[in-house]
Amino acid sequence: MSRIKWVGVVMLTVVAPYLLYSSVYTVSEVEQVIITQFGKPVAEPVTEAGLKLKLPFIQVVNAIDKRVLEWDGNPSDMPTKDKLYISVDLFARWRITDPLQYFLRLRDERSAQSRLDDILGSETRNAVAKHKLIEIIRTTKDRVPLRDALLSGAERTADSAAWVAIHKGRKQVEEEIFVEAAEKVQVFGIELLDIRFKRINYNESVRPKIYDRMISERRQIAERFLSEGNGEAARIRGDRVRELNKIQSEAYRQVEEIRGEADAKASNIYARAYNQSPESVTFYQFTRSLQAYKSVITKNTTLVISTDSELFQYLQGMSPDPLESTADQAEPPQ
Repeated sequence: MSRIKWVGVVMLTVVAPYLLYSSVYTVSEVEQVIITQFGKPVAEPVTEAGLKLKLPFIQVVNAIDKRVLEWDGNPSDMPTKDKLYISVDLFARWRITDPLQYFLRLRDERSAQSRLDDILGSETRNAVAKHKLIEIIRTTKDRVPLRDALLSGAERTADSAAWVAIHKGRKQVEEEIFVEAAEKVQVFGIELLDIRFKRINYNESVRPKIYDRMISERRQIAERFLSEGNGEAARIRGDRVRELNKIQSEAYRQVEEIRGEADAKASNIYARAYNQSPESVTFYQFTRSLQAYKSVITKNTTLVISTDSELFQYLQGMSPDPLESTADQAEPPQ
């Protein structure tokens, strides 16, 4: 009997702590617990932290994280509305709000990540296919490109018309994906908190074509600015020539006016000087005739004039220079 008591005491000493250990569990501040019995939930989820009790052996504690979790998708190639293939890398943040529903449908975080891959990938592909590339790339639909302050109003308007219209922008595309995906993941006890594009790249097969098109567009813009610059240069050169001709014309007019005034003053001075007496008039006529002779008569000049000409009156009675005649006679024949 004592032996049986001794065995009982030993059993209580060994088994009781084990039973107590198997029936007590703790819930931390960052998790929530689902108690299952033979694989099925038997009670409401335990969401408050602390020390809890359960039936030993037959009940199992299933801890579920209640913190904000991350989902980081793999880059995926998908076409846009304008038939351009891009590689989209997406990330999201989510948390478990209904642990019982989450446990019944997904069981663990690995299954949840796989289901999020399917849902978010599908919604992203649908959203990208409904929008052009520029709307996915641009952060918002409201963009104000830089303008050259030297451009006129008409040139600014024409330049703005060349920009592709953006109706939504990347932010609204992200919101569309978020709304559609949040409704679908809600049935799994999951709340989708946020979704963002991490990176958007051109597909390797279309990247050279995109770069070529970008180079072509920039070249067209450069040629347009070059032609505008050439036109402006031609206008400036034309204005320069016109202003130069105007300045030369004004200068020539002023020169002629000054010259005319000077000639008039000189004539007036001559008139006053040579009209003081009959002798001065005769002397003036004589000097003017000599000036005319000097301009008209040169070496080997032959004049045919009448004897009553005023130019001939001072030539009458004049004889050639004797020294010059002697020199001509002494010159040997050629």
